Amino acid sequence: MGEFTVHRVRFFDYMPSAIRTMTFNAGTERLALARADGAVEIFSFSDHYYQEKIIPGQDGRTVEALCWVGQRLFSAGLNGEITEYDLENLRPKYTAEAYGGPIWTITSNRQGTLLTVGCEDGTVKMFEILEDRIQFKTNLDRQKGRIICLSWHPSGTLIAAGMMDMIRIFDAETGHTTQRMLVERGCGASKSREVVVWSIIFLSDHTIVSGDSAGKVQIWDGVTGTLIRTHLVTKWDVLELSVSQDESSLVAGTSEGTVVQFQFLSSTVNQQDREWVRTRTFKNHTHDVRALAHTETAVVSGGMDTQLVVHPLLDKVEKNTQASAQRKIAFPHKSLVCCAKKAALLLFQFPDHLELWRLGESEGHGKPGDFLPVKRKPEKLIHLKRKGDDHICSSALSPCGGWLAYSTVSSVRLYAIQYNNISITKVSKLPKDLRSAHQLCFSSDSSKLFASHHSSVCVVSLSQQECKHLHTLKPSKSGSRQPVHLLCTSEDGRWLAAANTHCEIHVYDLQKLKLHCTVPVYSSCPTAMGIHPTTSNLVVVHADQQIFEYSLLRKEYTDWSRKLQRQGLHHLWLERDTPITHVTFSPKNPAHIFLHDTFMFCIIDQSLPLPEEKTLLYNQMTLRSLPEKERSRHSHAFKICKNFKHLLCVSLMDDHSLVVVERPLLDIMSKLPAPVRQKKFAT
Repeated sequence: MGEFTVHRVRFFDYMPSAIRTMTFNAGTERLALARADGAVEIFSFSDHYYQEKIIPGQDGRTVEALCWVGQRLFSAGLNGEITEYDLENLRPKYTAEAYGGPIWTITSNRQGTLLTVGCEDGTVKMFEILEDRIQFKTNLDRQKGRIICLSWHPSGTLIAAGMMDMIRIFDAETGHTTQRMLVERGCGASKSREVVVWSIIFLSDHTIVSGDSAGKVQIWDGVTGTLIRTHLVTKWDVLELSVSQDESSLVAGTSEGTVVQFQFLSSTVNQQDREWVRTRTFKNHTHDVRALAHTETAVVSGGMDTQLVVHPLLDKVEKNTQASAQRKIAFPHKSLVCCAKKAALLLFQFPDHLELWRLGESEGHGKPGDFLPVKRKPEKLIHLKRKGDDHICSSALSPCGGWLAYSTVSSVRLYAIQYNNISITKVSKLPKDLRSAHQLCFSSDSSKLFASHHSSVCVVSLSQQECKHLHTLKPSKSGSRQPVHLLCTSEDGRWLAAANTHCEIHVYDLQKLKLHCTVPVYSSCPTAMGIHPTTSNLVVVHADQQIFEYSLLRKEYTDWSRKLQRQGLHHLWLERDTPITHVTFSPKNPAHIFLHDTFMFCIIDQSLPLPEEKTLLYNQMTLRSLPEKERSRHSHAFKICKNFKHLLCVSLMDDHSLVVVERPLLDIMSKLPAPVRQKKFAT
């Protein structure tokens, strides 16, 4: 595997934001979730839960609720605005004022023609969904208290609304109340407190299910307005409800961090007199469960502890398979760390600022596993606050450490850096073509900046005198309009590869400034890629963990890649549940490919045989115990190291040392607010 001096970095204080709400689109199998800082993330559940897109947040913009209408995504927040998102340009498309104060909830009818929002002033406002915008239609009968939650009946004729101490049913056509149901308050001292109906579901058989701040899940008859059954599931709040598409199962999220499942079951053999029965309790969170989605095979939950949890329902999936494994998504599927390998600098990206650090130095040499004494400690050189209200969506540091760039949805900013005497100068005159960018990347000689916008890439030449727009590289006309989410350049400065979320990879010739080729489209989205410095082979890793090597000179897959696909990857490699986020190469050993995900980094040695199905994949400790002569017989190409956890970056420096940036999950958990107090045994 080779020996490296490792810079173990743990001073990146990355802190993910709490999950506020989520919504699942069963048609496209995409989950949209919103965080407390206003950012919206979209995950493709059909492509191994890959985080396809991130729409950055904005100061003052909160997202309280999300709603899919076909392939369009809407949100509403406490600023009183309804927002539709542009999912190609990864920004808000437009906002519409509801004129009802803060908005607590947003939902649409199943037909996808009408949008309703619940407002602070007690109104339920209805909007018509047009081709390119929404248009106000009417107000339903105004109530005294705020409207906390809404749910449409599948027929599109009735709307249920939850508020303080009460549930109301409205006729969608006339806007008048047809039923009014009082929600019972808690017992004892809590009887004087108002009950908040946090979530509500209107089922096709006119049953209404509500979850409230008294810890109750209640089943109501929506026709007569009577209470059928009460389930007390917690001493605290029931914050969210979600139901499966066939309405046979529903889940409730509580402020204790539990998710309680109910199923519509019969106690008799002939399936008569079915009722909602509490069947399972999942404890996957430490804090409030604010967001829930019930898919066909799993329960998806998120909340204050910032993690997205996919919990498979074992009666819906085959046991002991990859589909039956629980997933916890704690970190973004894109890199927030940039490394200047020639200058030993690190750039950390936060939503509101950037930090530039100089790596420390050690003295002496040691045996593998030794901790070397530190000669110079790591030093924070620059703390750069962003300008404006928009959060940072992309950043880059040049390999020489002399240039720094970051982008928001509205602008790109470029800075020249002197890191020896620590000075930073903003480049004031940028080309007009460089308005905003989804991805930023510098050439290996730091002479060019590449910025992706829409599906094209803008090329800018850099010098101390001026920054000049050279060309805009565009894919073929038949290419997708989806945004570019990965950029990489070759060491010799000839090639640029750009991958988009439609699984397309376009390779450009930077000498001729035109499209060179398009890599054959694979069904899974690329998560990381790199161009080999000597062979000019493009190595791509996809969300399903498959690895491909494509020759840019011959415009075909390499023999090694074809052999890998014929033999197949080891089942333990394919069963990993976090995507590869970085690919790099060793100048000293051209046969080595460096990869890493959240829980391991791997060196693939292309000169060694591929591991067979029955071979021990994680065999580093075994090889270490064998005599030198026997090692070659048991060696295979995949050298995997699991000494480091929660990896945000693994990068190879010019001096052949490794930089490993970790963010231990326990450090994140220790910074969260205290959860609700729960009585535990013997305490």
